[in-house]
Amino acid sequence: MSEKKVTLADLSPAAGARGARRRVGRGPGSGSGKTSGRGHKGQKSRSGGSIPAWFEGGQMPLYRRVPKRGFKPLRRVENQVVNVSQLAELEETEVSPEVMRAHGLVGSLRRPVKVLGDGELDRAVTVQAHAFSATARQKIEGAGGSAQVIALRSGSEPSD
Repeated sequence: MSEKKVTLADLSPAAGARGARRRVGRGPGSGSGKTSGRGHKGQKSRSGGSIPAWFEGGQMPLYRRVPKRGFKPLRRVENQVVNVSQLAELEETEVSPEVMRAHGLVGSLRRPVKVLGDGELDRAVTVQAHAFSATARQKIEGAGGSAQVIALRSGSEPSD
């Protein structure tokens, strides 16, 4: 007994799985003759009459009406700012980003920390950060401490 070999040409969907295709423009008896379900006249009734989603009928489109301002650099380094006055409130003599995080001065250890010179420091503190402003470095070293620049974890140096 030999079995018939099934090929791709023999495959067909199950009965009732696919409806018959709509044949438009084939007379009034078909139910979609004459205008073929497109209504009367206008751009959408013509062949090739598709309109892009952003088209506003020839009116000046929104993306051209709204002013364009500025630009956001892709590799922008956004520092977390800590002031000298905030460091003065801490009791530690060695302050690193981990210590700042523990005291809630910075939100994340992934982003670089920059120390700015707002406020006064009355004792010697060793501060480790990714960047220092000139006044912050001056105030920390003026109080007998030291400002140590540390590298980012990714290996790239942030700009001052």
